[in-house]
Amino acid sequence: MRFRQIRDGAIQKANELLRYLLVDVIGSKAFIDVYLYRYSSYEEYRQVQIYHNLRKLKRVWADPQTLDLLADELVARLGSGPLRGLCHGTRNGFEQNHLNAQHPGWKVTGTDISPSAADFPNSVVWDFHDERAEWLGAFDFVYSNSLDQSWQPRVALETWLGQVRPGGVVVIEHSDEQSPLAAGEMDPFGVRPQVVPYVLAEWFGHRVSVSFRESYKTNIGRKTWLFFIMKTSTPA
Repeated sequence: MRFRQIRDGAIQKANELLRYLLVDVIGSKAFIDVYLYRYSSYEEYRQVQIYHNLRKLKRVWADPQTLDLLADELVARLGSGPLRGLCHGTRNGFEQNHLNAQHPGWKVTGTDISPSAADFPNSVVWDFHDERAEWLGAFDFVYSNSLDQSWQPRVALETWLGQVRPGGVVVIEHSDEQSPLAAGEMDPFGVRPQVVPYVLAEWFGHRVSVSFRESYKTNIGRKTWLFFIMKTSTPA
């Protein structure tokens, strides 16, 4: 017993030292839960996002299997009738066009900060942090797999929560590939998926309820999470 206590104490001290060296001294992101890259200005953020959007214009991060799970969950929560949705940060529009094609009667629109969004069906050029009067309370659901591309993630989520009707849902897809270790100039916001509910609780308190489903991204062979965020009637 005494040996185990000494051993466990030594391990704890070693871990504390390692964390100090990697996080406090070197600044490693491997041992932190949340990270946010800082830009010098909004214009720098905007230009960086547009540059990488154009560089990766033909790539698709979303996968059909996860989008189909999303749709099944939306029908279970909101009903089988035609739904109106908004997908933020969709680059070439794969997300909204897949949902529209698989569910006739749905009207799903995508946004992207890059002017290239104007070249794709059902896409509009828009910074997803910004409010738009005609979108306030107008949608059954808002979905995004691009919260990691936000320079002000809390502001973005406040905006998205304002875009769903009473009883509507905001859905965030997030994976380990969007953790702090992967964050930087291109994708400024990193958070470990396991920590997302705690971050939401810190930001919104009892104003929201959160549940999740796990999926498997067939295009990259990795697990991902869908976080379903609904507004409650409880004040903050």
